[in-house]
Amino acid sequence: MGVPGDAHHVAATAHHWSGREARLLRHALRLSVRSFAGYLGVAARTVAKWESGGSATVPRPDTQAILDTALSRAEPEARRRFDLLLHQAEPAPAPEPAASGYDYDAWADDLDRTMACLGRQEFALARTLLDRWLRRYEPNSNDTQGMHLYGRSLRLLGEVQQDQGELHGPLSAQQTYRKALRVFTELDTPRRVAQIELKLVVLDEMAGRLESAARRYESLTEDERLSEHDRIRARLWVGTALSKRGLNETATRHIVPAIRNFETMEEPEDWSIAHQKLALAHRGAGDLTAAAQAIDVALTHRVNDTPLQKVRLETAHAHILVSDRATRHNGLSMLENCARVSAEFGLFHQLQSIDGIRRTFERQA
Repeated sequence: MGVPGDAHHVAATAHHWSGREARLLRHALRLSVRSFAGYLGVAARTVAKWESGGSATVPRPDTQAILDTALSRAEPEARRRFDLLLHQAEPAPAPEPAASGYDYDAWADDLDRTMACLGRQEFALARTLLDRWLRRYEPNSNDTQGMHLYGRSLRLLGEVQQDQGELHGPLSAQQTYRKALRVFTELDTPRRVAQIELKLVVLDEMAGRLESAARRYESLTEDERLSEHDRIRARLWVGTALSKRGLNETATRHIVPAIRNFETMEEPEDWSIAHQKLALAHRGAGDLTAAAQAIDVALTHRVNDTPLQKVRLETAHAHILVSDRATRHNGLSMLENCARVSAEFGLFHQLQSIDGIRRTFERQA
């Protein structure tokens, strides 16, 4: 990213920076919000504010100059990605979408709002924002921009359904992801297709199809359609599926390298989550000392304290505590609190997992 751009690409910088263009630049550079903020030398909350405001948010002139410099110094491939994303984000020149009354700027802004709602587990509002477009839009293969927004909307709806435990069935995350897969396949966007394929494997793992999930995760770790970040996540999730199968020592051989990779990539959130997965693998192997050390790292370095991540992390902690008779009572109390939070926010898959852990250990308390 430190290679200066040539004259042609410097001229390709955005004429006007808003929250939307800043988000596209971050995606082109393949950086997390935190890493992008560090790259620019601004606070992470500043970047988050830009992106949540979308095209209605305009950074200060001095910050726009920073964004100009960041784009001009980006690697050629990143600049090409930005040009492509910027082109895709522009209003379609064809008259049909406009004649049909589609406001693509408003749609993209609603998708940004939906992502913020997902982070706060505000599922009802997220569904409202998505439904207003999914019910209104008529898929049209000649309308590339509209189809991209339609595919993104389906993916986000799948994430809402997944987080609420609606995994399989006629109106489920699985069916929604499959619709998104067909859209991105038609659009010939291999990376989006591979990301949805990865999402479908996650559903299989959540549904208990652990052997097939581990195999499919393994194949995706070498899939060049995915970004390096997504391939490392797939490696971590190989370990997760193996740990759930009771193959805990084998699982750690996938999880530990993923931890190192996340550290190298400066992805603190995934690094913390990977320690949570490692803790559960150690617990499954009967090494409660190592499990306690790993969960302590995850708790100390937690990045995203949303209700969902808090429940996941504290459920893992409680699972380790209830595995030791000396701390079982504290663990069961923690699980009770996790169950209350899960019920409050509609995290029904997490609630099922918590109930399973409680049933296993309450008889031994």
